[in-house]
Amino acid sequence: MLKAQKKLSKKEMKEDRLVTSYFQATSWYEQNKKLVSSVATGVILVVVVAVVVFNNLRSNNEKATSELGKVMRLYDERRFDLAINGNPQENVRGLQAVVDDYGSTKAGELATFYLANAYYGQGNYDKALEYFQEVDVEDPMLASSALAGAAASYEAKADHANAADYFERAAYKDPRGVLAAEHMMHAAQNYTNAGQKEKAVDLYKRLKREYPTSPYVREIDRYIAEASS
Repeated sequence: MLKAQKKLSKKEMKEDRLVTSYFQATSWYEQNKKLVSSVATGVILVVVVAVVVFNNLRSNNEKATSELGKVMRLYDERRFDLAINGNPQENVRGLQAVVDDYGSTKAGELATFYLANAYYGQGNYDKALEYFQEVDVEDPMLASSALAGAAASYEAKADHANAADYFERAAYKDPRGVLAAEHMMHAAQNYTNAGQKEKAVDLYKRLKREYPTSPYVREIDRYIAEASS
């Protein structure tokens, strides 16, 4: 409020107006000092809560990182059931528990990606799709891989239209990535299988134009001809 009164008290104002404004401000404060005190207290509480939340997030991310490090051995060994559910005998919590407890942290997001992969490895495509779609990361390569994982899950369920859409999104999410051309190829093939041949032809042509050195363009003209027929 003091800043607002300074705007009213410019040097060119008459003295009587300055005095009037001062008493108006004093009167307002006396009538509303409880409100002012409450607002100030509220601001302090917001700051305190923000600090607590930040510290908790950092602590939870460290815990998630530690838990993820323990379970990755099981994942790398393709022991997907234990990777998902954990191994109490070795004091290893599963990816599902890590995601449930720390999914909102950076390490938790990475755990979500591996959890989706583990479910895919089990052949549980509905669960894989659920968690691939929950992955929310800034890294374009990992984000693209999650979209491709969702696409592969749709493909395994014979939902070629959605598989094509997700493979295409995966290609555009990381257009300079080493798998971009592959994702675009899979998208075009699924569009063909879904009966959307015009979209397939368009993607084949873009693949040929944007990734001319890719091995996927060696027989691209044949694919275009087949999709055009």
